[in-house]
Amino acid sequence: MVEVLQQILNGLTIGGVYVLIALGLTTVFGILGISHFAHGSISMFGGYVVFYLVTQQGMPLAFACLAAMGAGFVLGIAVERLAYRPVRDASPINAFIVALGLTMIAEGANLQLFGADQIVIPTNLQSVFRIGALTLTELRFYIILLTAGLILAMTLYIQRSKTGYAIRALAQNRNAAILMGVNVSRITMLVFAMSSMLGVAAAVMIGALFAIAPGVGEGLAIKGFSVLILGGLGSIPGAIVGGLILGVTEALAAGFLSSAYKDVIAFLVMIIVLLVRPQGLLGKHS
Repeated sequence: MVEVLQQILNGLTIGGVYVLIALGLTTVFGILGISHFAHGSISMFGGYVVFYLVTQQGMPLAFACLAAMGAGFVLGIAVERLAYRPVRDASPINAFIVALGLTMIAEGANLQLFGADQIVIPTNLQSVFRIGALTLTELRFYIILLTAGLILAMTLYIQRSKTGYAIRALAQNRNAAILMGVNVSRITMLVFAMSSMLGVAAAVMIGALFAIAPGVGEGLAIKGFSVLILGGLGSIPGAIVGGLILGVTEALAAGFLSSAYKDVIAFLVMIIVLLVRPQGLLGKHS
């Protein structure tokens, strides 16, 4: 039983990272219906930036993370303005092609700028906390704390702010929102900016927990879309629940079977859920 609880605790850490990725994807999909496949690779760029600032410029990790998230915010605006806005009213296949192109561009840029070597973002968080028979490293503790804070902040912003009302209005009924005076261009730009900012935070956590390397961003995007489908397309609560379930499932599979099968088991759980509930756990019937 202790081992089960330990793996669940470990799973909540990586599950929170998946939630951050999925929150960005679900807001973009909910408003524009765009599958932003480049999200993971663009997020990894922020992780590389943090590594560079910490190791080459000697910047404290916290300030490096804030700087990278700010850069991610600006990069999200640029991606929306230059890549997606020109095809916003075109056929959905156009946005799909743009997304694939952006993925290749982002992966190529990361490779050229930072090289092909695997990197780990260094931290000074070496302590281990004990909760009864359970153990939790200081790094995982702060990751859980930060992800919970970012998820809460994002949720409150979407649910309580005036801009959040506009975002939800566009997701629910685009035409009605436009008639009520919602500025689609401004809201879309802001959604991409926030999405990229959350993605950078997730990439930094991945880089500190495991490593950053070419291809990791694409895998992270796949996990994000898996969470999106599991929780229900366009559902923010669904993204939160789905991300935590996927993380815990992976941790349990790695702990009791083999890390080689953790992705297989996690996706198998997702398929089973969708067979029972095709719209996802918290998705609505179309």
